[in-house]
Amino acid sequence: MKITAEEFDKKFEAGEDVFPYLDLNSVYHPNKVKRINVDIPAWMVKSLDREAVRLGVTRQSVVKFWLAERLGSAA
Repeated sequence: MKITAEEFDKKFEAGEDVFPYLDLNSVYHPNKVKRINVDIPAWMVKSLDREAVRLGVTRQSVVKFWLAERLGSAA
């Protein structure tokens, strides 16, 4: 069953069940997390930790930010 986006929004805002209007077979999560393990030297871990403290974030956040920054410039 198809409806317009406006009709969908009205139903959603009214608290109606909108699931019959969704195609759940085509849904995907673009930011799905995939866990990986990376072995790095201890001196790198210490450097990452210093940077994390300086920025007030976790080590993991530093790594993810730097990877995203690098991968974004390569795209």
